[in-house]
Amino acid sequence: MTPTIDDELWAAIGDPTRRRLLDLLLADGSGTATSLSGHLPVTRQAVAKHLGVLERAELVVPRKDGREVRYVVNEAQFSRAVEQLASVGAAWDARLRRIKTIAESIQALRSKIE
Repeated sequence: MTPTIDDELWAAIGDPTRRRLLDLLLADGSGTATSLSGHLPVTRQAVAKHLGVLERAELVVPRKDGREVRYVVNEAQFSRAVEQLASVGAAWDARLRRIKTIAESIQALRSKIE
C-alpha cells in the first residue's frame, strides 16, 4: 500500500533553510525571525518568508510576545511528518526487497542456462 503523502508539508520541509529553521526551533524551543536569522546565512526578511511557508504547512505556530512574534514547532504536525517519512521509508524498503528478489531470480536463471 502506498502511503498518503502531504505534498505541501514535504515541499515546506524540502528546503534546506527551512529544515535548519526547524532544527533551531526544536533545539531552542522558540525563536523570532530576528533571533533565527543570526544563525543562518540569510536575511531576517528571508527567514520571515521561510517561517511563513512553515506556518502555512502548519509546522510552526506564531505566538505574540509583546511586539515580537515568536515561533514554536507544531508538535502534532511535526509528528505527522515523521510518521509519513517512516511510512515512505518502509515502502521503499519493501520495493528494494522485491527488486533484490527479482535480481536474484534472474541471476539464478542465468546460472542454470550457462
